[in-house]
Amino acid sequence: MVANGGPGFDHSYLHVSEVWNALARDRPVVLYDQRGNGRSAALKSGQSCTLADQIADLDALRAHLGYERIDLLGHSWGGYLAMAYAAHHPERVERLVLVDSAAPKWNDTLFLFKEVFPEGVERQAALQYAETMGDRAASDADIREYLAMLFYAPEKRDAFLAAAAGYRYNREVNQALNADLGRFDLNPELAKIRFPTLVINGRFDMNVAPLSAFRIHRAIPGSKLAIFEKSGHLPFFEEPEAFLRTVGEFLAGR
Repeated sequence: MVANGGPGFDHSYLHVSEVWNALARDRPVVLYDQRGNGRSAALKSGQSCTLADQIADLDALRAHLGYERIDLLGHSWGGYLAMAYAAHHPERVERLVLVDSAAPKWNDTLFLFKEVFPEGVERQAALQYAETMGDRAASDADIREYLAMLFYAPEKRDAFLAAAAGYRYNREVNQALNADLGRFDLNPELAKIRFPTLVINGRFDMNVAPLSAFRIHRAIPGSKLAIFEKSGHLPFFEEPEAFLRTVGEFLAGR
């Protein structure tokens, strides 16, 4: 089961890579839309959207599909959700894969955008007033600026952005979860993990600096760390062959 990033994105951006289809040759691979996103129902007035809700939704999906235990992969915010799920339901997890995951304490996530892409950050700042006033075009431009800073290779960036019109982003979900996540610190939970864990990060990830992955790896007993040297935030897209080999071998117990 794969928990995508965000919070607030649906799972559609994952389809920019064929690695999920390749992994599905040997096992079922489940991609899903989180609460309030994509093909899942929109949030109703007054409906909560918290970390606890996201954990419960993921577990309900697992139960609905009839899986007693799952291999769980989380990307970006989905990595944080995967860690939280594993802490809450360790008996349900067979293996854990964390891909460019947010830090176990949400606000400790290391962003490098302003140091490496100051011009992009400046363009985002110029959009903030219009975006706050509800300007949809400004919001879309802000997201595009953000996405453009996630890559190691310009050609991968351009290919990803060319398909960006199909990605769905829900600001309401993002704001609801960001308001909730600051209450939690998963660091003490990582030392309790006893199932195989693989921690992955792109060397040039500006959204989650590799130091976060290194700290997660050091905190989880017996975990493996894989750094992808020609990737930013999406190693499954920038280095798909290496990603498929690394994750495939891990899931096979090698």
